[in-house]
Amino acid sequence: MEKEMQIALFKGKSIRRTIFQKEWWFSVIDVIEILTDSVNARDYWYKMKIRVKEEEGFEPSTVCRQFKLQASDGKMRETDCASTEIMFRIVQSIPSPKAEPFKRWLAKVGYERVQEIENPELATKRTKMLYKLKGYPEDWIEKRMRGIAIREELTDEWKKRGAEEDRDFEILTAEISQATFGIKPNEYRKLKGLKRENLRDHMDDFELILTMLGERTTTEVHRTKDSKGLPRLKDDARIGGEVAGTARRQIERRIGRSIVSKNNFLKNKATRKIGK
Repeated sequence: MEKEMQIALFKGKSIRRTIFQKEWWFSVIDVIEILTDSVNARDYWYKMKIRVKEEEGFEPSTVCRQFKLQASDGKMRETDCASTEIMFRIVQSIPSPKAEPFKRWLAKVGYERVQEIENPELATKRTKMLYKLKGYPEDWIEKRMRGIAIREELTDEWKKRGAEEDRDFEILTAEISQATFGIKPNEYRKLKGLKRENLRDHMDDFELILTMLGERTTTEVHRTKDSKGLPRLKDDARIGGEVAGTARRQIERRIGRSIVSKNNFLKNKATRKIGK
């Protein structure tokens, strides 16, 4: 998946997670918030680390890792994360009636990742099914899946050409978006009223197609120029975005409206159904 990050759901509650060394790492704060119903999960986690070190000789800080995950304000922030195995150990130290069902859920999610590594098609099928369950139509899902493939191809090029994940990827993505839509992703997210949701999951057909055009063009420009290093990659990203931006402006002149809008794809779909 894009940036190897996803939102997992446990009984309707969101848990941020990311992939590192081919396994899931889960946000500890998100898990604590769900299991304890704490009003301040960060404070609970801070005190818990002290308690388990004193009582059990277990030091969570030494086995957890920090990854940048998207916070509620849309920004990427360093977050304590634990692998499936480490999370089992942490959950054992949390007195909660939800602990056992959560451990069963965690085991299932971890096993699914192993399956997906062995057979990548399973990940694609599961993603399609999730979108379908959320109410997305088949034609939108096909565009979204194609967009994910194009994005992964682009990020692979960035890795090969000297870009560092997270920080550099965010800069390069913003460059493409600015040139394509005249707005950066964090601004676009605010425009659509999104918080932790994935911006692309709320784009319409035109937005998805133009995003694909900008990213696919950028990939090809990288390869043609054999660009390396962030400054040259930024130049290429701007060129790729400008190609899509030109297409956007031509479309807008023909249809008489702006493609960039606060419209949310799923909400618009629901509104159209109600109005029928």
